[in-house]
Amino acid sequence: MSAHHHVQSPAATPDDDADLARWDDDGAPPAQPRSSPAAWLRVGAELGDRLVALSGRNDLLVTCRPGTRSGAPAAFFPALDEVEFDAGLFAPLQPHEIHPRIVGDEERYPAAWGVFVHEAAHAAHSVWTQPAGADPRVVEAALLLEESRAEGAHLITRPTDRTYLRTSARTLVMPDIAHPTLQGIEHAASVAALVLGRRDVGILDAGETRAVADLCETVLGADLLATLTRIWTAAHQCADHDATTMLAHAQKWCDALDTAAPALPVPENLTDLLSGAVGVVMDSTAATDAADLAAQAAATNAVAAQSKAQAQDRARRAGQRRKAAATAKSVFNARGTTVAPDGTPAPNDDNPVTGTRRPTAAEQSAAARLSRALRAAAYRERTEERTTSPTPPGRLNMRAALARDAQRAAGSVPTAEPFTHTRRRPSPTPPLRVGIAVDVSGSMRAACAPVASAAWIVARAAALTDPDSLTATIAYDQHLTALTRPTHRAPERVTTFDANGGNHNLGDAIDALDHGLELNRPGTGRLLVIVTDALYDSDETAAAVTRVKQLTTAGCAVLQLTLTARSQHLPGTTLLHLPQPSSAPAAIAKAATDAIRRTR
Repeated sequence: MSAHHHVQSPAATPDDDADLARWDDDGAPPAQPRSSPAAWLRVGAELGDRLVALSGRNDLLVTCRPGTRSGAPAAFFPALDEVEFDAGLFAPLQPHEIHPRIVGDEERYPAAWGVFVHEAAHAAHSVWTQPAGADPRVVEAALLLEESRAEGAHLITRPTDRTYLRTSARTLVMPDIAHPTLQGIEHAASVAALVLGRRDVGILDAGETRAVADLCETVLGADLLATLTRIWTAAHQCADHDATTMLAHAQKWCDALDTAAPALPVPENLTDLLSGAVGVVMDSTAATDAADLAAQAAATNAVAAQSKAQAQDRARRAGQRRKAAATAKSVFNARGTTVAPDGTPAPNDDNPVTGTRRPTAAEQSAAARLSRALRAAAYRERTEERTTSPTPPGRLNMRAALARDAQRAAGSVPTAEPFTHTRRRPSPTPPLRVGIAVDVSGSMRAACAPVASAAWIVARAAALTDPDSLTATIAYDQHLTALTRPTHRAPERVTTFDANGGNHNLGDAIDALDHGLELNRPGTGRLLVIVTDALYDSDETAAAVTRVKQLTTAGCAVLQLTLTARSQHLPGTTLLHLPQPSSAPAAIAKAATDAIRRTR
């Protein structure tokens, strides 16, 4: 089988243009070095390396040089096991800029790579040889049918090469149309085989080839076009080595043209009509490929932007965790000092703590009741695990025993397991994590006494319920002060405080409680109570809402207690208005009990 011929006139730069380019700008030499045949040897060798994966053959030689012996942009010579490739297809790239051995480098020269994939398809699938004495016209018809057959067979094994095969069609088909070797009806038939044949193997889309299909139907007639379509469709199913069947299809092609051609009128400007129709097809495929490339680039950019945003979010969260750890370390200090937002100690007159006192009998009774309620809420039924076995221990199931005897009597392998064993295991009780953030700005003076009492009650009850339970309370204005710390020891005295501060630093208070109590980690009964009227500015509100959203997303319950009718609601929290401040301890105790009851 001879090489297929694609005629392409090589473009040459006029000497005048070269001289002008030499002295363009400031007279410096051209930026790109001149290429020579020797410089393309490396490119050809690297193309040969890639040809192994494309064609599945490792016995092929690839020569790349300016111009080709066959005159086509590229050609495959089966007898020589050689693929020749015109270096002009890489224009305007120079040899030192081309590295085909690197996978992905082909994206910089899709037209050249498309032609190379086309030749790889021939190398892999155009392996039948013409018999001696075959009619040259029939052989040429077989080679014409082979163009789309080889690409279709290649597409089955390497469907991702479709984009490059579409690109190669623009490089290979258009020169054949502009410089036809056939005339008249045979020319129109060859265009149909080259364009519509690629449509039928899935290289081109039906909508893209409509212009050629309509023109060929007008010139060839519907009957002849249908006959030719059946012939190339049958050729597409031909095996790679089956020269007899391929030449038989080619003979049918020639017979169909010989029969119908004399009765068909040939338009005088047929070549121009065909060139125009094929140009429309190629423009349509180029537009589709450009749109697909733009969509792919947009999707890639979207994925990259999403990955970048996720990385930035991870970095932001990591920074926030480090900052929260530093805040918790500074707030829960052993000296009980008040700290500024940057972690440095605040002046003593900014400390809201006024002293400590002994708990009252009512507070001790409330702590005992809450402890019992928490233990009841944390109780989990024992889990039962039932297993069966063919031997004791276990309870005997007579039906399974009889079934086992019947299986043994029948000569089969006994599969029934008559003994059932039930194992009951206690379920672990979840510990409690309760954080209380109380606003000590001047508008929250009425909450000081009940919140101090509630903080002691909750901390005492949690310590008596489960040694793994932790609670903590932070008083905040623009500074942070720990009223109770996340320890396993029950507090002995009630810490009293006053509310005479200004501004609000709820965001850092939540960070400290979150890190100190691990409120964002599942497996425990988690509750954050915020006692505030939420009369904040926009920045303070935004910082608090961001933390609240993170905790609620992690499954932590967030309760906001308000004492006055003019209080605002923090988005994301469960709002509970208490007309009587003295009911705050009971409300917090109930919320803590509900939190541990909901824990799974």
